Amino acid sequence: MANSQVQLRKPTLDKDLEKLTLTEQATHFVLRSWTGAGISLVFLLLTMAIAHTFATGTPGVLVIAVTAALAAYMAMNIGANDVTNNVGAAVGARAISMGGALAIAAVFEIAGALLAGRGVAETVASGILDRANFPSPEVFAWAMMASLVSAAIWINVATLANAPISTTHAIIGGVIGAGAAASGLHSVQWDAMGLIVISWTVSPILGGVIAALFLFFIKETIIYREDKIAAAKTWVPVLVAIMAGAFSAFLATGGTNGFYHMPFGTALLVGLAVGVLTYFVTRPIVRRHAEGLDNRNQSLRTLFRLPLICSAALLSFAHGANDVSNAVGPLYGVVVALRESSGSANAGIPLWVMVIGAFGISLGLLLFGPRLIRIVGSEITKLNPMRAFCVALSSAVAVLTASAFAIPVSSTHIAVGAVFGVGLFREWYTRNSQRRIDYIRSRGNGIAPEEPPANPDETRRRYLVRRSHFMTIVSAWIVTLPISAVLSALVFLALNAVFS
Repeated sequence: MANSQVQLRKPTLDKDLEKLTLTEQATHFVLRSWTGAGISLVFLLLTMAIAHTFATGTPGVLVIAVTAALAAYMAMNIGANDVTNNVGAAVGARAISMGGALAIAAVFEIAGALLAGRGVAETVASGILDRANFPSPEVFAWAMMASLVSAAIWINVATLANAPISTTHAIIGGVIGAGAAASGLHSVQWDAMGLIVISWTVSPILGGVIAALFLFFIKETIIYREDKIAAAKTWVPVLVAIMAGAFSAFLATGGTNGFYHMPFGTALLVGLAVGVLTYFVTRPIVRRHAEGLDNRNQSLRTLFRLPLICSAALLSFAHGANDVSNAVGPLYGVVVALRESSGSANAGIPLWVMVIGAFGISLGLLLFGPRLIRIVGSEITKLNPMRAFCVALSSAVAVLTASAFAIPVSSTHIAVGAVFGVGLFREWYTRNSQRRIDYIRSRGNGIAPEEPPANPDETRRRYLVRRSHFMTIVSAWIVTLPISAVLSALVFLALNAVFS
């Protein structure tokens, strides 16, 4: 009798323990969510205090403080959504852990924003709307506040829906919508907008083409060679040197917010010198890592891990330099408008404005960024370290080029364009490369590679790029600007009704 009672109690006890475990897990999840929200709230309040302190004496200091909090909220949303562009490829290729990727991205986002972010921020602040067409500085300030609210809300919704959208589209749409509602469509500087729209079209194509060219070079010179390791020891240092040289030339030509500026020819010489130095430093490191590796593609993954991490860091720097403008550009516009209303001269973007954007982006990606990393990193096309290196490096080159001309581009556009460029090139190369065909024949004792299946369904299944993700992402891009514009116009009308 006692044994039967014990047997009856045991399943009940197991069920109770299972319920307790599930309850504990649910509690941890809720607490973790609330922890992120609590940290975010503290950051917003701290941002308001900083803005109020540094803007003391400026008319409308309370408006500046509130706009600063909105800019910080926008910056955190950018970090949560756009982190995929920087480290998604590296995580997808399993070259770096999620924690390591987030740490690298956070540090280099801050560096890029503080060192090279002012040019694009000035474009967003004063290059899209003409302040002279607004009835008062206060109306212009409300328009900029409305653009931040609408863009941040839309990005927040997209992040919760696991959709990597363009934060640049969101803020530009918000600025246009609020400006049109406040002062009519004539307040928009359409010539500048035309240049921005052209860049939105060209930049993802450029990212895809550059990525495909780098991958072509790697396949031709390293992957499909008889001695892969020897080829990698020759060419991997060259690729790293090109990356370091290009980055150094960008900084030397004025990519440091005007801290110093060199003539273009001198900057090219500096880039060349840094590239050569990097080559001679990297070559023995690569040779040391290559010792004892087998002559197969898996070994190449090891040799490309360090270049991939470096390219991800470079892309994070580029992202910080360009996309910080999406958060602080409207804030800077408000500061300038209110300064000019009191007769003060425009002294440029204050450092505290850039700090809010830089740290807001990094905080957002650390707290909420991992949600979207796998979309760009693994669900569009399969990435190994070689392909991921091409994606990160080409994206960084395209974004830094736009930043050098103070053009706000979509890093999401460019990074996803590079991922698709790599995938589509692989499809073409797999079918058409004579070097690949000869290599497979030599490795297979003269046997030709398998012919593609005649069944159309099987052919689609073997596609290396998942077209469904392409259509989903393109759809998100198309609707982002008009939705942000309409939402921003509504928010402005509400602000104008309350405070006018």
